[in-house]
Amino acid sequence: MQLLFRRGSALVGLFLLAAVPALAQPGPGGPPAVGVMPAAKRAVTESNEFIGRIEAPNRVEIVARVTAFLEQRAFEEGAEVKAGDLLYRLERGPFEAQLDVSKAAVAEAEAQLTNANITLSRAQALLNTVAGQRSNVDNALAAQRTAQAQVLSAQAQQRQAQINLDYTEIRSPIDGRIGRTAVTVGNVVGPNSGALTTIVSQDPMYVSFTVPVRTLVDLRVRYADRGGLSAVQIRLRMPNGELYDQPGSIDFTDNEIGRDTDSVLLRGRIPNPPRPAGYRTLTANQFVNVVVEAIQPVQMLTVPRAAVLSDARGDFVYVVGENNVAERRAIRMSSQSTPELAVIDDGVREGERVVVQGLQRVRPGNPVNAAPAANAAPQGG
Repeated sequence: MQLLFRRGSALVGLFLLAAVPALAQPGPGGPPAVGVMPAAKRAVTESNEFIGRIEAPNRVEIVARVTAFLEQRAFEEGAEVKAGDLLYRLERGPFEAQLDVSKAAVAEAEAQLTNANITLSRAQALLNTVAGQRSNVDNALAAQRTAQAQVLSAQAQQRQAQINLDYTEIRSPIDGRIGRTAVTVGNVVGPNSGALTTIVSQDPMYVSFTVPVRTLVDLRVRYADRGGLSAVQIRLRMPNGELYDQPGSIDFTDNEIGRDTDSVLLRGRIPNPPRPAGYRTLTANQFVNVVVEAIQPVQMLTVPRAAVLSDARGDFVYVVGENNVAERRAIRMSSQSTPELAVIDDGVREGERVVVQGLQRVRPGNPVNAAPAANAAPQGG
């Protein structure tokens, strides 16, 4: 038993002798090696992001202008149509008959006018003879004018009959994508039937988004010397996170500020061309993220985002100064920073060396062995 205790004590002693030097062993000779990169100005594309909704510039509800039976639906629901394409055909027989009646009325009125003209000519010819009387001329003139009015009235009724007949063919007033039909063939439709279907235009599309007043003021100040909001373009970030490949421009700013939101409505115009597969990317009422970005990038002071650390006191970086001594430097990052690049508004000067690699080995006030960082050359945003 005593022998076992001595052997156990010896093993514990050996473990402690081995463990204590491991906890207290000094680092390798010399300062720790770190990778540094100079703070430098790079071309950065300024941008802000907002939530927006896609809207169609033109939206038309198709309604029947006359009351009749629906005989034909001439479109495929959900398809794209062109202006002038036939959509519905209504029963034409009653309207064709009404047009024939109105044509006959015009012919009758024209015949009466011809007779009135002849009577007036005779009365005027007899006026200078013994048989002539002024009253006959006046009566003939009145009858001729009445006949003229009847011709105009009959012609107007003929035009109205022709218009009603034309209304039996309902055609698309715009290019766009048509929705589903609300009424099927065989039903009676008319002006009080409501919308038969709806067409929305497809290219270009609008995107509406609200911007806080303070942000709008900042945008105007930022781009004041570059043409104002005409110096920016809009990009759309789709629900899957990808950027839409067609840029657009801002074409409208509302003339009122929302009382409850203290924000302003802006609208952009953006292309929506058909894709090879036959669909279009943007759909009316779709939610997207609107990225408002400068057309031309600007030079800004930047460091790799990997160099930025944060704690309770805020964001900071380690700067290697004289004698290779590391210094903690509080910074203020711009809102234009990206996941790869930190845009510095304050805290670091151009050319100062910032620690990018080996951050865990840096202690403020202690020297480091600084060398250019490998594979840490960020590109402009």
